[in-house]
Amino acid sequence: MTAFEDREKAFENKFAHDAQMQFRAEMRRNKLLGYWAAELKGLEGAEAEDYARSVVQSDLEEAGHEDVVRKVLRDLNGRADADQIRAKMAGLLPVAKSQLFTEVQNSES
Repeated sequence: MTAFEDREKAFENKFAHDAQMQFRAEMRRNKLLGYWAAELKGLEGAEAEDYARSVVQSDLEEAGHEDVVRKVLRDLNGRADADQIRAKMAGLLPVAKSQLFTEVQNSES
């Protein structure tokens, strides 16, 4: 391989890694959102865990995150509006990324 091909392969690998990490961060964010919504619904323990998983699953229905917003909005039944849910999602994404970064750092040491 030439240096150019090595460099191209490195960029492709970085792109794939970054895309995978973004996907994992969004799934983690959705799980955290599910726990937040579960708390608002008064769910605890296994029920909260099951609900958080259902929020993660809802993101696989269509591209983007509006499917998650619709699910949580419907499930909260007036306890939060769509803008509050979107704001919570925005606030939870950096938390999810930080958690993943910490996990990666801990696994490498």
